[in-house]
Amino acid sequence: MITNLTTVTAEPTAADLAAIDTEWPLIAAQLDVLDAQITLIYAEDHGGPTALDWRRLRRAEARVTRAAAEVATRTTGPQRAA
Repeated sequence: MITNLTTVTAEPTAADLAAIDTEWPLIAAQLDVLDAQITLIYAEDHGGPTALDWRRLRRAEARVTRAAAEVATRTTGPQRAA
């Protein structure tokens, strides 16, 4: 029998919104990768992807890496030298 039930709220809490705001650059970068991947899939049916399409995907993936590092640094704080 379950005895600990949590209340489900319809709206996000202030902490939820703060977490989304902190991670938004990463979310946006991941959406850019998805958009570039969709472009590649669409291009397959229309003569194949161009060099520019592949470059767009690589750049979007690089943005994800940079954004992930930035989010990780923000959430853990700067590392101190020992």
